[in-house]
Amino acid sequence: MVKIGSHSLVHTQTGKVDYIKMERLAMEISDLKNRGIEVCLVSSGAIAVGRQLMGYDHRPDRLPEKQALASVGQARLMALYQRFFSEYNHKAGQVLMTKNTMLNNVNRKKVENTIEELFRMGVVPVVNENDTVNTYEVEFGDNDTLSALVTSLIGADLLIILTDTDGLYSADPRIDENARLITEVDEIDEHIMAMVSDVPGSDVGTGGMSTKLRAAKIATASGADMIIANGGDVTVLHRIFEDKYNGTHFFAKKDEDFDLVTFLEADE
Repeated sequence: MVKIGSHSLVHTQTGKVDYIKMERLAMEISDLKNRGIEVCLVSSGAIAVGRQLMGYDHRPDRLPEKQALASVGQARLMALYQRFFSEYNHKAGQVLMTKNTMLNNVNRKKVENTIEELFRMGVVPVVNENDTVNTYEVEFGDNDTLSALVTSLIGADLLIILTDTDGLYSADPRIDENARLITEVDEIDEHIMAMVSDVPGSDVGTGGMSTKLRAAKIATASGADMIIANGGDVTVLHRIFEDKYNGTHFFAKKDEDFDLVTFLEADE
């Protein structure tokens, strides 16, 4: 499972789509598939792409405006993924979800079956929140939580979150020169949670490090490892599988009592 955030898909200076990075991401995932590794991609970016198409130079505040931009941007985002994956002889299929999809037993099972069938067909599932109808953006946290929930749903072994930092630091590296990268986390305790800083880094994404730790709790409790790595260079994906990367590795700590529905209902 690979999750990439909006900030990692656009040029920092302009907020416009970085086509080279998107193509490299498709190439990296295609190569992993060629190695025999099934990959599901959870991709943010619909609103960011919609902003570019509609000529917005800032992230809108009104929810209907965000949802309208997502409607425009999601179609273009998938068209780009399908084009880039086809360059490497692979296909992409769209899976849109909301929090209610996960809460409903029938819908949740249908999503699980759909993703498994896409794997069987050799298609890369590209999952995103259905921002056009979804109102749970804060809870899902820019797809960090969604990626962990899908990881749990399909029983993935590993979740890789690509973001705009190398991983979890002991303090905010933007304001503390003594901050150090935490490379391994065996347990997400109060000490780890105290390291979190959610000072906004851009106006593109909505997720901060706290949502990534939340995702790590879900993924590890479900029996999956999770890695946070810098999406500035998406070739980090193959380096992760060669153990030649900088990042934070959260080790699986399966909780037999963890239940997706119970987690989401408690989070209402």
